[in-house]
Amino acid sequence: MTELWQLSAQDLRDRIARKEVSPVEVTKTVLARVERLQPRLNAFITICHDQALAAAQRAEDAVMKGEPLGVLHGVPYGVKDLVNTAGVRTTFGSLLYKDNVPAEDAVAAARMKAAGGILIGKTTTPEFGHKALTDAPLFGRSGNAWDQTRSCGGSSGGAAAAVAAGLGPVGIATDGGGSTRIPAACNGLVGIKPTLGTIPHSQVQDAFGNYTYVTPISRTVMDTALQMQAMAGPHASDPWSIGVAAQDYVAAARPEGDLKGKRILWSLTLGNTVVSQDVRTAFEAALQRLRALGAELVELGEALPPMEPVWRVINHVTWRARFADMIAKNGNQMTPSLVRQVQSAADWSAVDYQKAMFTRAEIFRRIQGWLETHDWFVTPTLTRTALPIDQDLFDPISIDGQVVGELRSNLFPYTMPFNITGHPAMSVCCGFGSDGLPIGLHIVGRFRDDASVIRLGALYEASEAWMQRWPAL
Repeated sequence: MTELWQLSAQDLRDRIARKEVSPVEVTKTVLARVERLQPRLNAFITICHDQALAAAQRAEDAVMKGEPLGVLHGVPYGVKDLVNTAGVRTTFGSLLYKDNVPAEDAVAAARMKAAGGILIGKTTTPEFGHKALTDAPLFGRSGNAWDQTRSCGGSSGGAAAAVAAGLGPVGIATDGGGSTRIPAACNGLVGIKPTLGTIPHSQVQDAFGNYTYVTPISRTVMDTALQMQAMAGPHASDPWSIGVAAQDYVAAARPEGDLKGKRILWSLTLGNTVVSQDVRTAFEAALQRLRALGAELVELGEALPPMEPVWRVINHVTWRARFADMIAKNGNQMTPSLVRQVQSAADWSAVDYQKAMFTRAEIFRRIQGWLETHDWFVTPTLTRTALPIDQDLFDPISIDGQVVGELRSNLFPYTMPFNITGHPAMSVCCGFGSDGLPIGLHIVGRFRDDASVIRLGALYEASEAWMQRWPAL
């Protein structure tokens, strides 16, 4: 028997609309599971028990009155604690903001609420989302849903662990270098970074030079599509969103047809040299699935310039502008790895930053060229399964027992380029390693063609059965 907490957002919404399931009953079930597993996973910073039950009662009243229902009506969800939620504490994972309560929702959060979703709490993030590991002085460490001795990834680690554990079928995450797709891969989920501007980012300070995204995270491609349908669309706060045409993400998520006549460019590496045997095996099997669906597969025959140094200059200089004064005043209360990265940006000049932006444009044009003659580009999402939970950002990582070097360019070289270029990119589960932990397949599509990325993900997902697995919690 499928438990209520195991139902997808699509199933829940449909059953609620048919009056087969009560939003109050669903919300109570999920809240009880959150409270039971919170000591083990530490996926939430704030749990909105009373607010969630009140919202669920309003959702139930709307159903009983026959009112129009949104695409996520009555569906519980968590929100990464970088995203503003009106009247609900939003800490950014920082002791300095532990009592911060925004007056307004971020645009994406407001749209999830308007679609009928029930906010159950704020999920963990490293301070200001500064790394691909989820720990902070404010709350400690968050564990992987499949193995609590492993990292859940980051920086949307709490959102991923929560969804993977059935603490709400969907969540709102963010992605500045892979921060949705990394934890999605670590926890066996679907995590999409849409095209720049598809989902408006109303909180970003540099709206024009932006490389960060507000994103869905879920267990299934269809649930991701429902979130995209709810959150996407132009908004005056985000210049990249203005004039963007609407797409039917839900239709794209129906696994209909095949891939005949389509060309997929692929690469096992992307600026890195070492990939675990488990990832290599899972990736090769995924390619065979795509070939069986009718696609022509073409191996990438060229290399991108090293992306991590370019991303680091753009990212760390932005952080220095945001956080240097905060660190000067209260650095002793902040995460040492964030402080260290901000301080490293003092070595770069405005010229260095602008040269990195020139390279950003260069890489965009290179990838545009790839996608003129190919429909998608696929890689692994990560070079290995989830890291140990006590991994330090500045310590080297190991792959199959071999020490390979620093974390970013050796764990997720595949994700950073597409934050910089803005192309849509999604991680879907493509298997499990010998350690029992999930592995991700990374799908990149043409600029502004998010629906095609969802379509490829849906077709691949339908050819597998990974969604039937649950962590043994």
